[in-house]
Amino acid sequence: MKAPLSWIKEYVDVPADVTTEELTRRLTLTGLKLEAVESPGAQISGPLVVGRVLTMEPEPQKNGKTINWCTVDVGDANGTGEPQGIVCGAHNFAPGDLVVVILPGGVLPGNFEISARKTYGHLSAGMICSARELGLGEDHDGIIVLPADAGEPGQDARGVLGLDEEVIELEVNPDRAYALSLRGIAREVAVSVEGATGFRDPALRDTPPANDAGHPVVVEDPTGCPVFVARKVTGFDPSAPTPSFIADRIAAAGMRSISLAVDVTNYVMLETGRPIHGYDADKLRGPLVVRRAAAGERMVTLDGTQRVLSPEDLVVTDDSGIIGLGGVMGGETTEMSATTTSILVEAAHWDAVSMFRTGKRHRITSEAGKRNERGVDPTICEAAADRVVELLVAHGGGAADPGVTVVGTPPPMPTLTVAGDRAARVSGMEISEQTAAEMLRAVGCEVSGEGTGTLSVVPPPWRPDLTDPQDTTEEVVRLVGYDKVPSVVPVPPAGRGLTRVQQLRRRFSRTAAAEGYTEVVTFPFVGDADLDALGIPGDDPRRTLLRLENPLSAEAPCMTTTLLPGLLRAAARNVGLGAASFGLFETATVTLPTGGVAPILPVDRRPTEDELRSLEEALPRQPLRLGLVAVGEADASGWWGQGRPVSWADAVDAARAVADSVGLELAARATERAPWHPGRCAELVLAAVEAGDDGTVVGHAGELHPKVCATLGLPRGSVAAELDLDVLVEHAVHLRPAPAFSGYPVAKEDVALVVDAGVPAASVEAALREGAGELLESVRLFDVYTGEQVGEGRKSLAYALRFRASDRTLKEGEAAAAREAAVARAAELTGAAQR
Repeated sequence: MKAPLSWIKEYVDVPADVTTEELTRRLTLTGLKLEAVESPGAQISGPLVVGRVLTMEPEPQKNGKTINWCTVDVGDANGTGEPQGIVCGAHNFAPGDLVVVILPGGVLPGNFEISARKTYGHLSAGMICSARELGLGEDHDGIIVLPADAGEPGQDARGVLGLDEEVIELEVNPDRAYALSLRGIAREVAVSVEGATGFRDPALRDTPPANDAGHPVVVEDPTGCPVFVARKVTGFDPSAPTPSFIADRIAAAGMRSISLAVDVTNYVMLETGRPIHGYDADKLRGPLVVRRAAAGERMVTLDGTQRVLSPEDLVVTDDSGIIGLGGVMGGETTEMSATTTSILVEAAHWDAVSMFRTGKRHRITSEAGKRNERGVDPTICEAAADRVVELLVAHGGGAADPGVTVVGTPPPMPTLTVAGDRAARVSGMEISEQTAAEMLRAVGCEVSGEGTGTLSVVPPPWRPDLTDPQDTTEEVVRLVGYDKVPSVVPVPPAGRGLTRVQQLRRRFSRTAAAEGYTEVVTFPFVGDADLDALGIPGDDPRRTLLRLENPLSAEAPCMTTTLLPGLLRAAARNVGLGAASFGLFETATVTLPTGGVAPILPVDRRPTEDELRSLEEALPRQPLRLGLVAVGEADASGWWGQGRPVSWADAVDAARAVADSVGLELAARATERAPWHPGRCAELVLAAVEAGDDGTVVGHAGELHPKVCATLGLPRGSVAAELDLDVLVEHAVHLRPAPAFSGYPVAKEDVALVVDAGVPAASVEAALREGAGELLESVRLFDVYTGEQVGEGRKSLAYALRFRASDRTLKEGEAAAAREAAVARAAELTGAAQR
């Protein structure tokens, strides 16, 4: 809602020392948020003055255009006192008229600089301005012609045009329709701004009583239209111009001036908040009837659109048929025009819910509909109609018909029972019962019961949003001041904090970051093309997707079953932007459908336990996963030498680090799984792999398939991993004991074992650990050899074994005995032979 500050101050007295900034700050604090403060003349600089046209000589041009060579008296504004020569292409003025002139050196909106320049054979020193050129609206037949008493030549025109006017634009919440009017904004200023007094209600006026001489009106649906007021003006001059104060104000409020009759109805709507509609009374046939439309009825609205109506639509009819969509838009057949001399003014109150549904159904947005559908004051219909009649008679030369039609009465407002200390309890401020009553009276409520601990509150008719005690509490608190609500930091109860799962999730993320990966958040949506790009076979369980009813994109209509599509897209985007070496990771849930269908439950009661169980069973599983991807170099190249590219081992090591952060150890064994390279993919399982024990699979890691890299635009050799964090959480050692360190010397033993090429190194390592016993401190694979010396289909694995006792120095032969036991166990379980 845009409101000129001078218009607001017509209805409320604001202290002279209250700045616009302070006024809008207070309105914002009480719920009317400031959007902008505008001034029509803010983009105009330099000499802008009143000028009197002395001469006007038409000069036809070769291009068929006729220009006027004018001399204009601009007083002493040009520094000489001599008339100013100006070329003007408009023709809606004559010698003797007062016009608006911007002289050389001035700047118009759009940074349009004015200078003396030669044009059409003359030196034109300035410009005679139109409304469009000054940013005041659209042109009306050319330049602005000022009233004869507007001022003297040379006088600054800013004050005459209202260019110094400040217009405030406020964001009005849907439940506060009263603030879509100057009446409502002025009332808010009166209760919000300290020192503001003397609120003058523009809707408070004496109106003539209803009589039987008015235009007949029949309301068949009093629920949809509780009040209908009709007044008539005859002898209206349709050519009468709109007074500048009306045109300027509705333009400042963001509306377009059309004609005097239309402008007056818009002016009164902005002034009081009550939408008004005008009919060409000579086009009416018989009484007006308000009813619901019949199914399939049609009408043509003012915008020229033929509309098929619904039985829920309220319509206004006469003997000729439907002439208006009640409260939303009038009909074309009774529209006021340039020949209208008799006007029937309608001021009716319409049911807000019906108006909202009609507007949505027909996709009609109008200033009147915007107010009617939010709820407006039903008690001011007579006053608004009388104000329209007053302005039409005063400026249109008409006469007010003595007939006054009033049908119906405004619906009563409810009485609310409110605890006197409720506002204090809710806000935490010291608000007495007396203060609460004063604040409610300030917004127009009738309050009784002070001193009893319970207040009886009747909201004012312009506040249909006040329907329960919570609403009255909000009114009291906002007027006392939201800025005065004390800031009290809640004290958390002892022993609370992050849950075990939350702590572990943080540990996973911190570990991945410490390994050099950057966390990202990607969209969890995929399509078949994404899975095709990863080479995932058609029978893979990851192809069983949960399809969304209303996806953001037709190309990704499903919830993902793996984090890799989003991660790899993010990696490819970074590569495309020039990033050469980096690592990314993400922790998020995936969606695994169970095949269940959720029942549609009633909403009028709480679901039963069986119904809740059926809902739970229909929900898809959503395990927590961690995915990571790395491209480029693991160790950067530089003056120190050649760097090292990432390899499948880096992905495995990162996954092992994540597991190790919660006290778990992962073993890797060869497998084949898309989108990894068939020979460079590891299946990661918990603990040591023993003969006959498949272990608990945690995830997979390795080098991406070359075709996947090529398809997605990633460098060849990029690696990725994906882990099931729910498994790690289930087995995690939440509080890990500090490691014990022995001060005694270590005994080093190395062993090389030859095994079949298909035996996993992890299996050999597990056997060595089992056979070595408790003296073994660590085992590390440091060399793998294949070649003629070990035979075809065989490989040599060299391990470094470290033995240490916590309470003594190992005796000669203890380490060797432990080594031999380890080798024996490896031979037994894996067929290893010492090289």
